[in-house]
Amino acid sequence: MANGKEVYLTEEGLKDLKEELEYLKTTRRPEVIDLLRDARALGDLSENAEYDAAREAQREVEGKIVQLEAMIENAIVIEESKNGKVSIGCSVKVRYVEDDEMDEYAIVGSQEADPFANRISNESPLAKAILGHKKGEVVTVMSPNGNYDVEIVDVF
Repeated sequence: MANGKEVYLTEEGLKDLKEELEYLKTTRRPEVIDLLRDARALGDLSENAEYDAAREAQREVEGKIVQLEAMIENAIVIEESKNGKVSIGCSVKVRYVEDDEMDEYAIVGSQEADPFANRISNESPLAKAILGHKKGEVVTVMSPNGNYDVEIVDVF
């Protein structure tokens, strides 16, 4: 993440990242330091499983802190669209033309995507196809599993 890549987040998503970072810095990091201190007190570090585990935990915590800091630094907070076009941060109801099935999705940045909660990444084939389009339009989705058409039923 430290490559400066833009990270699209909702206001809530950014808040969650900041809370996680705060937890890691103020709670988890001191816990790991205590684990290291306790493991060092056990003596010989060359054959000390507790020390090795504490060092691994420290690497994970520090790596996650760096990752979160980079994401927060490169965060672009998604503004709600008022023009009726599908955009990152909006929800959309689509009808799959071939089988007449309907689904609702929230279009979010990749960090907040959760397909099981119908939160799809702006980088997904469906989102890429419908971004910038309006209610009533039929759009072809270019998918790795084949192309299909969806109608944008509502944007909210």
